[in-house]
Order: sequence, then structure tokens, then C-alpha cells
Amino acid sequence: MTDLSFQSALTLSEKLADGTVSASDVMQSTLNRIDAVNGTVNAIVSLRDSDALMAEARSADKTARKGWLHGIPIAIKDLANAKGFPTSMGSPLFAGQMAQADDVMVARLRDAGAIVIGKTNTPEFGLGSHTFNPVFGATRNPYGPGQTAGGSSGGAAVALATGMLCVADGSDMMGSLRNPAAWNNVYGMRPTFGLVPSEPQGDTFLHQNATNGPMARTPKDLAALLDTMAGPDPRQPHGIALSQTLPAIDGDVTGLRVGWLGDWGGAIPLEDGIDELSQTALRQMSDMGCVVDALNPPFSPDAIWDSWTTLRAFNVSMGLRALYEDETKRQRLKPSAQWEIEKGLALSATEIHDASAVRSGWFKSASHLFDKYDVIVAPSAQVWPFDVALEYPKTVAGQTMDTYHRWMEIVIAPSLLGLPVVNVPVGFGGPNDLPMGLQLIGRRGSDAMLLRLAQNWHLATDWPNARRPRLEITV
Repeated sequence: MTDLSFQSALTLSEKLADGTVSASDVMQSTLNRIDAVNGTVNAIVSLRDSDALMAEARSADKTARKGWLHGIPIAIKDLANAKGFPTSMGSPLFAGQMAQADDVMVARLRDAGAIVIGKTNTPEFGLGSHTFNPVFGATRNPYGPGQTAGGSSGGAAVALATGMLCVADGSDMMGSLRNPAAWNNVYGMRPTFGLVPSEPQGDTFLHQNATNGPMARTPKDLAALLDTMAGPDPRQPHGIALSQTLPAIDGDVTGLRVGWLGDWGGAIPLEDGIDELSQTALRQMSDMGCVVDALNPPFSPDAIWDSWTTLRAFNVSMGLRALYEDETKRQRLKPSAQWEIEKGLALSATEIHDASAVRSGWFKSASHLFDKYDVIVAPSAQVWPFDVALEYPKTVAGQTMDTYHRWMEIVIAPSLLGLPVVNVPVGFGGPNDLPMGLQLIGRRGSDAMLLRLAQNWHLATDWPNARRPRLEITV
């Protein structure tokens, strides 16, 4: 049988539709690839029994197509519920707990015909851009198994990079769709907040920091998956509806105005080589017809950081408060989770209001910035992938990190405003010759435009296929 591991999702969809391949062929190829490489990288967890998966694929071959994902295997990030699979969230408190229903986003993927085969690994409760937890262990970078895969969508990014999946879901509060995509040489997108719904549970008005989104090896697959995930849920506020992005992805980007934000005027430390690689990518964007300018810092980075950490702690503490208030369960939470919760519980209403007021001021400044530029660009990470045994980098370019997540400060400016961001892979570097990416940041609702720029970038570079991981095959 032909190896289908690195086919794009849209290509597989076309082949399944015209009968060139069957869902059984795709499933067998997927399972073979998982058997071969997952033992090295530990990206897919809670894998369903292979006989049951093959039976579901054979059933898909006999039924009418439900949608473009019909017969295509997918694994769901282990923060989301997929009926019939455990949702551990990387925590011993929930290990083995079976989901009784699909989350909104998962139901939409199944409705389009996807076959859920398992889950993808994540840090405990998704906290931290390094995928390790006490339930399943660490996910390793396929380009250097001694290094981290990033996070929190680390399992998803590695599954894509290694050909175990052709598309994957993820979620992003503080870079969780961008950092692992950058470190695994694939594409990841944080959509405009409200475009892809979360769950109609608990408070649905106050917390606007995190969103679900797509990951893929091509921007077209990214757009197709986003279009499937997107659309308001009438049970939740803040939902928005935009035109489909896949039909708008082809087109010229000549004259597109690109502003290089970089290290925010030296305020955000970067490891050696990241700026140089980014500058090379910017020259390539100029060659594509974009007009690239360097930006002066548009807002106080300290104010953004203080606003973000306040609102993030408020969000996290409210989500995990019940676990923290149970003293027995509290002791089983990792220290960074306990710290985040305690910080959030100590906040006053005035502090939360003031943080939101700063966010409002940054939004106003950003709106003026986007009057001049179509896209703002910055690195997707401040450091190269670090040792997998390290919890997080304690210093970056000689500067001490004062929190467990300060080393990802570069991603928070668009997150705070709910702006769309696409990570594009830009090559390799650093002491271990590992991948890096750039954030393409747009104004709210500009998701299709960002994907069009990403598609032009992909046609010019195609990094995911230009340099695939070379793993020792375990089977």
C-alpha cells in the first residue's frame, strides 16, 4: 500500500471522494505511521484499539460522504472532550475519566466525517509551553528528541510534523497554537476570538483569553479546518461569523503592508539567531511583493505584561478554583498551577478592572497601528527548543525570567486583544539546528487575509516538506 503519511488533508479528501484511496487505506497508513514513530516522540495518547478503528474506517467506506473530512483520522487535544475517549488534561486527577459527549468543536469535526482515533498530549491543564505531564510523560521534538516540542498543543504539532496526522485541533491562550507549530515546522493559527466557540459552561462573558484553532502542514488545510470549526454557538456570547477562508486563500499579496515588531524595541529578550533568521524571512516577504517596515514599540510592554498576567491569573483561578479548594486535590496540582490560582484568588475587583482598562488602551493603539499596516510580524518564540528535561527556561539572553511563562512574553500582545495570528515556519537555527517560526498578526476579522499571506509564503518556501523529521523507526 502507498504510504499516505505526508499527504495534505485536502489531497486525501479528494482521493477519498473519487475512490483513488479508501478510508481503510488511510486508517491503515495512519496506524502504521503511529506504530513506527509515536514511541519516539509520544505525541498521540489514549489511542483507540486498532481493530475498532479499522472497523470504523470500513464503515465510512460504505456510507455516503458526510463532509470533506469523511474518513480522515484525527486525534483531539487532551483538553477537549471527545465522546468515548478519556479527557485527562494531563492531570492525575482526571486520568482515565471518559468523556460522555463531544465538545462543540469536536462535534463539528465528526459531523464533517472525521474519525477520532485518540488524543494528543498536552501539559497539565494546558499550563506552560512545554508538553509534559505526570499522566503520559513528555512529548519530544521530532527534529531533536532531546528537546521540547513546545506547548500546550505540543502533541498535535508533533503528530503533524511526523505524518501521524494531516490536520489537528489545538487551543491557544499564551501561544499554545503558535509556539509548538514554530518548533515543529508546521502551521498553527489562533483565530479571531469568538470565531471558534469554546464550551457553554460556567461563565461565558468575562474570560476572553483562550480560543480553539487549527493546525496543519499547509495553509489550505489550516483554512479548511478553521472553516469547519468556526461559527457562533447560540448558547454563548461573543461569537462572530466570518466568510469562509478557504475560497479566499489564493491571491496576490503584492503591496501588503507588513510591520516588523521584533523584540519590541529591545524590551523582550531573544536568543541568538532568532532575529537573524527572522530578518531572512522578512527579506523573502519583500521578494514576494510585501512592503516591510520596522516598527517602533506601539505600547508599553510592561503595561501589556501586567494586564495579561492579571487577567490570565483571574481566568485560570476561576477555572481551577474547585480543585484548589479541595485540599487533597490541591496537593496533586503542579506548582505552577497552584501559583497561578493563588495569584488569581488574591486579586481585587479593582485590579481586574484596571487590567481590562489597560487592555482597552492597547486595543485602541493597535487599531491605529492597523490603519497603517495590514500585518504585524514578530517571532513565535524567544528561545530555541530547550532540553526536554527542563521545566522552563530560567534565563533568556542573560535575563532572568521571573515567572514560569515569562519566556513566552512575545506572544501575549495579540492574545490580549483576541487578534488572529498565524505561525508560519521560517527555517532552522540555534545550537541544535531546530525549527523556528514567525507570527503573522492581523486586526480582528482579518483571518482570511492572514491565511492568504501564509499560502503565498508556503508556495515560496514549503518548509514542512522541504525538511521533514528524520526519526529512528521503532517498529
